Amino acid sequence: MSDQLLDRVWSAIDPERVRRLLLEMVEIYSPSGKEEDVQLYLEEVLAGAGFAVERQPVEEARYNLHLVMGEGEPQLYLVGHVDTVAAWDLEEYGPREEWGVVRGLGTADMKGGCAAMVEAWLALASLPPEERPPVGLLLVVGEEENGDGSAEFLQTRRPPWVVIGEPTSLAPCFSHYGYLEAALTTQGRRIHSSLPELGHNAVESMLRVLLHLGKDPLFDRQSSDIVYSIREMSSSRAGFVVPDRCEALIDLHLPPETDPAQVQQAMRERLANAGQFVEGLNLEVSFDFASRGYQIGGDNRLGQVLEAIYPRLNLPLRFDAFRSHSDGNLFFEAGVPCLILGPGSLETAHTPDEQTSLPEVEAAARIYAALCLGSRAG
Repeated sequence: MSDQLLDRVWSAIDPERVRRLLLEMVEIYSPSGKEEDVQLYLEEVLAGAGFAVERQPVEEARYNLHLVMGEGEPQLYLVGHVDTVAAWDLEEYGPREEWGVVRGLGTADMKGGCAAMVEAWLALASLPPEERPPVGLLLVVGEEENGDGSAEFLQTRRPPWVVIGEPTSLAPCFSHYGYLEAALTTQGRRIHSSLPELGHNAVESMLRVLLHLGKDPLFDRQSSDIVYSIREMSSSRAGFVVPDRCEALIDLHLPPETDPAQVQQAMRERLANAGQFVEGLNLEVSFDFASRGYQIGGDNRLGQVLEAIYPRLNLPLRFDAFRSHSDGNLFFEAGVPCLILGPGSLETAHTPDEQTSLPEVEAAARIYAALCLGSRAG
């Protein structure tokens, strides 16, 4: 990749176009399962720029968008997910811009990354066809639920590299946490709530079980790198009674080197002893989803490109591990090395204050363009 070629592509990046892309994407409500409107918008943008856009069906009215450029098989794919979590407030989910910061549902996770990838793609398209790198652009559905969009893509393709634009504050992540989801259910005995001594309160049992589990050294926030989070808890709701059923879901984000199976076994052993502390305990435990993390390291072609361009962008280069779950786990399990890198941060993702800055989105577009140009060398 020559500096001259990179400068030509960077000069084609349009900050106002990036801004418009992000604002218009955030304006379109696209929770998992209802992504068609935002895909129609992106398809119009990309087809309007002269690209052949392939719809890759996932299920009825849901599809990925797939594009390629350059000669030969793509050496790298830019991958972005267009779905978001559900809105906190349907009156307030849209974009709000102030002082170069855009707030709104999906700004960080990850419509900011998608806007940057589309802008990088449009800038690369300013090159003559013979100078364009062999790369692909994949805009997928379903990441916030079960990753069905990326899973569908992986049925037929295994590119040498993918870059996913999850929010990392532009820190390149060649390492990725694993993930384990635990589901706990306690059963009790329903009785009128004025006579709790005659029943068995499943909620009280669950609270004691969770306290017992949380005291395990495995989940000590001071000494363990495992991220333990009780995501939700719900009980039977049938009027003025002692609840006879309670369910809890626990998210565990595991350091890259941690085996989910070992954590699962440790949790089963801990929970097997819970009956000693919870009288009459009736507990069911299941692990509905598990995914290993990975460590690739930055000693590769993409890492070399980043080392060359970050000083030019006046950005600190700090390799990190992505702490959440993403489609990167799916790609790596399928044998595809993955770099997670995007604008915005996990600190605001999935919150009412979700945000990203326009300068970060523009910088991400420049980084993605450079990675595409550098991918053809290795």
